Amino acid sequence: MYNRPVDIPFAEYCAVVQQRIEQHYHLRIVTRDIPDPLTGDLDGVEIHIDYAVTPEQRLFLLAHLFGHTVQWNVAPGAFELGRQYRPPVDERLFPEIAAYEMEAASYGLSLLHEIGIRDIDPWFSAYTASDQAYLLHYYRTGEKKEFSDFWTDQAPLLKAKPIPQFTAQKRAFRMDGIVI
Repeated sequence: MYNRPVDIPFAEYCAVVQQRIEQHYHLRIVTRDIPDPLTGDLDGVEIHIDYAVTPEQRLFLLAHLFGHTVQWNVAPGAFELGRQYRPPVDERLFPEIAAYEMEAASYGLSLLHEIGIRDIDPWFSAYTASDQAYLLHYYRTGEKKEFSDFWTDQAPLLKAKPIPQFTAQKRAFRMDGIVI
């Protein structure tokens, strides 16, 4: 069962993370309606987040989608790997998908650390592990369960991966991408 942390200032952290992404990395953050069941999207130069997410979800999405944006701009194959897969997905692809998701999270953690947010590593690691478990379950079964069903407080701590310099390049939005 998911026990939401009550001592993390999610809204405050969202504001400083968004400011860092926009001012330092020159990526645009857009808050808008995103068709269910998606909560976010990206195109290499913009990150879109649904207006209806909680501050907790928004903080995770800002960091995580920033990580995917880095990947798309520094690794030629990352954009293709981030495309939508229709369930059931071949289990042989899971290690590559899992590595892709963990690398995005590691870049997201570095972003948090860059701006001095170092007190939420356990939360961010748990959210990442839960997000990945949710995603892989969906890829196996096509079933969209409650995210909270996948929550774990026992996730290993992520390691931050240094963010390489990159020049943002526009790609296509993934309106039916893997951010589910």
